[in-house]
Formats: sequence, C-alpha cells, structure tokens
Amino acid sequence: MLEQIDHVNLVVQDLDTMVDFYCRVLGMKVTRRVTISGPWIDAVVLLAEVKAQVVYLELGRGPRVELIRYDSPVTDRPNGLDHAHTPGLRHLAMRVTDIDTTVDKLRRAGVKPFGPVMQVPDEQVTYSDGMRKRLVYFADPEGNLLELCEYR
Repeated sequence: MLEQIDHVNLVVQDLDTMVDFYCRVLGMKVTRRVTISGPWIDAVVLLAEVKAQVVYLELGRGPRVELIRYDSPVTDRPNGLDHAHTPGLRHLAMRVTDIDTTVDKLRRAGVKPFGPVMQVPDEQVTYSDGMRKRLVYFADPEGNLLELCEYR
C-alpha cells in the first residue's frame, strides 16, 4: 500500500531563520518557494482563509523537508514540543556517514547537542548485518528536535 516517505512538514514562525539553519548549517538546498492559499488548502487542513509560505528543502535523496509559515490563521507554538517525551511526532532523524565530524561542524555553527554521541547498546537493539548505531539529539532554532544517526 505505502511506497515511501514523501516529505516531512515543519510549521515554523521565522521562515528566514529556519531556511538559513537548514541550508547553511545542515546542508540542505532550497528547491522551491511557494505561497499557498484558497479553498483547496482550507479543506485539506480544516482551517479558514489559509495563506502560507512554503519552502521545499532537499538533500538529494530521501524525503524532502517542507518549512511552512502560516500568515493566516496565526497561532502560538504549544508548550512541550522541545521535550523528547512529549506525545506526538517528536523528532526528525538524519543519517550521516561521519557523526563526529558532523557534530563538530554543528558545534562550530553554534549548535549545542543535548549530550555526547551515544551508541545504542547491542543488548537492547540489534541492526541487520551487524551494524551498530550511534546518535545524538539537538534542536533547530525554534526548538524542533533533530537527531543525527550513523550506522557502521
């Protein structure tokens, strides 16, 4: 039935800051900028008089990231979205080939990982072909949780 993940959508408040972070710091590329409005989007999101700015970001493979800023209707960011244990969709994980180098690059860009890079214990989770997973969490400028993961 399902084929693949197509995209991940992040609703943001400061579109320019978020585009800068995802492109300059994480290396994504803007592939399209659009304004959406009208009855079609009102019906899709169950809101009235929607007007939003959308920026499509891609890495070259895998699902794209869509950053969307609603010009109308506007709402406040709910509390608790920056906590890993808050119910709901909680983080976006991005695979890297060299997690240590990537974390160093993030630190130089002013990003503070939540802690050290950790390895998932084999006795808790095993991966195919004997792969081992290392990971670290951090946040984007608006507090959305992000994960870097490396498999070797």
